[in-house]
Amino acid sequence: MSNRYWVSIAAIAVAAVIAGLYVGRLVSQPAVAALESGTALPSPRTVAAFEAVDTSGAAASQAALTGHPSLVFFGFTHCPDVCPTTLALLAGVQKQVVGNEPGLANLKVALISVDPERDTPDKLGQYISAFRGDFIGLTGSTSQISAIAKAFSVASTKVDLGGGNYTVDHSATVFAVDARGRIVAVFTPPLRAEALVRDLRKLAPVMAAASS
Repeated sequence: MSNRYWVSIAAIAVAAVIAGLYVGRLVSQPAVAALESGTALPSPRTVAAFEAVDTSGAAASQAALTGHPSLVFFGFTHCPDVCPTTLALLAGVQKQVVGNEPGLANLKVALISVDPERDTPDKLGQYISAFRGDFIGLTGSTSQISAIAKAFSVASTKVDLGGGNYTVDHSATVFAVDARGRIVAVFTPPLRAEALVRDLRKLAPVMAAASS
């Protein structure tokens, strides 16, 4: 047989090996869950370090979102509708999955204030206690809150209502954060409790990943 024949055979063999490696790599990559309420990220997104204040008035950081999975929402205590509605929904979802999904047994709901001027630690603590869930509340200085919002790519704008009053327009996104403090999925409104519960069950193995 000619040298050309053996060269062709060798080329085919090399191509087969390369193709096998490529397919194997694809198979070994974790599948991204298809969600009803939002989008699962192909790779967890690390949140930049930040500083804040918790509801006891103590200094806090991104460590408040580690060691347990979390649902993170940005809002404020004077919010007339979207915030209380969303937080009530998340509290209900939390109750459903905590007792029925081992991977989410210590799931927290975190409210990060976008109104640091009015949301003192005490006021924020009283507000989240009304939802009767396992909640975390974070506030801080204007610069601290701006940095946290930037870390999550959340937009908020102070809107003057006249007479010294104001409101805050903000994103209504809910972030699924794993036990290592990384964003693994983004949920966008309108949110439905039943769909969100199903989505969290899909994400449970990822969200409950060991923090080490």
